[in-house]
Amino acid sequence: MGWRHNIPKAQPAPGLIQGRANGADSCRETKPQDSAAMGTKYTEEMTKKAEELALKLAEAIEGGDKELALECAGWLAEQRAPVTVQVKPEAYPKKEISLWVGVEDAQMTTVPIYLKVNPHMTLASLKDMVFLLYGFPPSVQQWVVGKRLPGDQETLHYNGIQRDGDMAYLYLRSAKEAKLSKETFQKEWERRVLAELGFSDILLQPRGSQEQVDAGLGGAQDSLCMEELRHELLQAEAAPPPEPPKVGWVCPSCTYVNKPTRPGCEICCKERPEDYMVPVAYQPDEEELARMRNEEEAMRQYQQVTEQQKIENYQHLLQLDGQSLVPADEVIECPICFVTLQPGEGVTLRECLHSFCRDCLKGTILNSPEPEVPCPYIDEKYSCPGQLLEREIKALLSSAEYQHFLDLGVSIAENRSRSSYHCKTTDCRGWCIFEDDVNEFACPVCQKVNCLLCKAIHETMNCKEYQDDLKLRAQNDQAARQTTEMLTTMVQKGEAMYCPTCKIVVQKKDGCDWIRCTVCHTEICWVTKGPRWGSAGPGDTSGGCRCRLNGVPCHPRCQNCH
Repeated sequence: MGWRHNIPKAQPAPGLIQGRANGADSCRETKPQDSAAMGTKYTEEMTKKAEELALKLAEAIEGGDKELALECAGWLAEQRAPVTVQVKPEAYPKKEISLWVGVEDAQMTTVPIYLKVNPHMTLASLKDMVFLLYGFPPSVQQWVVGKRLPGDQETLHYNGIQRDGDMAYLYLRSAKEAKLSKETFQKEWERRVLAELGFSDILLQPRGSQEQVDAGLGGAQDSLCMEELRHELLQAEAAPPPEPPKVGWVCPSCTYVNKPTRPGCEICCKERPEDYMVPVAYQPDEEELARMRNEEEAMRQYQQVTEQQKIENYQHLLQLDGQSLVPADEVIECPICFVTLQPGEGVTLRECLHSFCRDCLKGTILNSPEPEVPCPYIDEKYSCPGQLLEREIKALLSSAEYQHFLDLGVSIAENRSRSSYHCKTTDCRGWCIFEDDVNEFACPVCQKVNCLLCKAIHETMNCKEYQDDLKLRAQNDQAARQTTEMLTTMVQKGEAMYCPTCKIVVQKKDGCDWIRCTVCHTEICWVTKGPRWGSAGPGDTSGGCRCRLNGVPCHPRCQNCH
């Protein structure tokens, strides 16, 4: 096989723009007289001029010389010179990034790999890297980056690959579809290996005689003999391609690389980092799929047991709710009598969950001065504010004891109410809470009608008749005398008054100072003890208490009788 070694020409000064072309001396020289006749073939002089102008164009752009850059670019455009202009690597961030690549073949099998790349690399360089690492020629590689097909001269940075974890997809075509022969593959492989070894200017040529080979090398034998070159090539071909990077997450504790879908470290059980995401194109192997199936089955069984436990707990709560008393489910010591109770013997109160023996709770209920029985738990630092529920009290007492407890509560409520009235029938338990506009109480126990004004039962008489009869009977009847004395005492204390018209005893139960006699229906001012209106009746402000006339109350203690 013959070789030709081309010595590279001098490069421009370092900068951000570099250009190459077959060009000429200066952009200010006159144009060729017959460029159309030349077509796309350039003479040696024209090629030299185009190359020089390309270098000057790069220097002018980097130096900010807009005029020179326009002239050079204009000449090269008129001559249609084949020029390449690209940004130098110095303009890109100087760092390596990890590129996630999903490799997919004709059978739609996707394998994820990681490549260490620089953002300034072109897609052509990326293809060469994959060719050298995995043996796939550039002609069978079809790349997709960001839902588009990038060109070979486009950089990775231009296509959005700028940081660790950025993604790209590589689709491998068949050799038949790419029209790739075995000889073409071998030559391409040898050329890529030479470029990797630093001999990028040595081009492969068809086989020929040794003299042709020597002539093609053009003096390169002085620096590198053919045997050494072949030895380097054989070593590069013999060296196995490096293993692809492991896919998975690194344990932050023991640094073990776990498979992507594993929730915890296989070695130290450390949880998977929260920010780790399983690659979209990752395909688990059979062992991993089996593990995931086992985990799903275990999770299903756990959820089934948990759901069953919830149902059992709910049924247990329903059962407890149906019971009046909740038995203590463990051994307790009563905090009142200090007796040790076995499970089920004690009682746990629903509201505060304190537990006692039944006898102590029963004694607490029977000795309670209040209808609401408080929890008896108390110690040096704490006194329970909870109360026994009605259902618990009823379950702890006998029927007679519970009825006595209810009667006691009713009696306490009656005595504490200012508006309560007890039926005057002997031994009757009926009573009521009356309002200001109600003057009679029909007892639901004895069915008798009580007069709330006279505080007596006089069903066949009105209040005047009853009070007149009461005065007559007071001379000989001790009970009537006591009732008369009670009414007189009420008048003296200001709790009652005589009607200014019919002279019966009337009283104000509650509300404002405007009352009305139940017998003669005279409207009365409570604080002045006189009629509300004048002699002409309701609305006559010429007499009566004249309350609120010109905004003046009728009495300093008036509570609005207007």
